Amino acid sequence: MAVHLTPRELDVMAVLWQLGDATVTDVKEQLADDLAYPTVLTVLRTLELKGHIRHETEGKAFRWFPVTKPDEAGDGALKRLIAKVYKGSRELLISRVVADRNVSAEELRRIRRVLNERLKEIEK
Repeated sequence: MAVHLTPRELDVMAVLWQLGDATVTDVKEQLADDLAYPTVLTVLRTLELKGHIRHETEGKAFRWFPVTKPDEAGDGALKRLIAKVYKGSRELLISRVVADRNVSAEELRRIRRVLNERLKEIEK
């Protein structure tokens, strides 16, 4: 099943993945944007309804836990990016990534190793 997260949902999920679990206040404090407590709570409730997180009662508060893994969300986002920005072309995406002047030589070597390993797999 493809995971579709809005940018705000992805921000909240990133906090939960980083912390492992969190209260609304914990999430609010970690977000770059200064969101109101009820706004953060609404995003958390929406994520729970979508099945991406769960909660446990902790005193008067809820503690939220991620259910969806980062790779699952990344796969969905990547598929949307390829389809919408790169017209379905993985080649255009990879070309853009390696053309970035901020990519180090070492990172390019690691990318080359991954590509070579993948080629060996499919050429068997």
